[in-house]
Amino acid sequence: MLDWQAMEETYWLRGIRGATTVEKDEVALIHEATRELLLAMLEANDIQDFEIIGSIFFTTTPDLCSTFPAEAARAIGMTTVPLMCTQEIPVPNRLPRAIRVMMQVNTKKTQKEIKHIYLRDAVSLRPDIASAQ
Repeated sequence: MLDWQAMEETYWLRGIRGATTVEKDEVALIHEATRELLLAMLEANDIQDFEIIGSIFFTTTPDLCSTFPAEAARAIGMTTVPLMCTQEIPVPNRLPRAIRVMMQVNTKKTQKEIKHIYLRDAVSLRPDIASAQ
């Protein structure tokens, strides 16, 4: 049985999910949307220090190939956070022009306290989650 009182002192690795979309495959639009999403994820989860971020994984749908979303993270100061970009599996009828994020953070928050953020057309991916709009 877990000793929850002792665990109050423990930090847990938690994943914070997020997604957004862009209108076109353009560098500026991808950077802008990614920046907006990252800032919303940080604010919603009260993350004020990048030091607690273990890593961030970015994926894009195959129709987005003009830039790396991770460049937006570097631009807001995440210069030491490990970042990885990859392309999603090209599933038929998927949401087009989507950017997804998996931010791994070290926190004392429970899984239920983590706030996942879905913006723009990506709100259709998770209608069960209330996003920062």
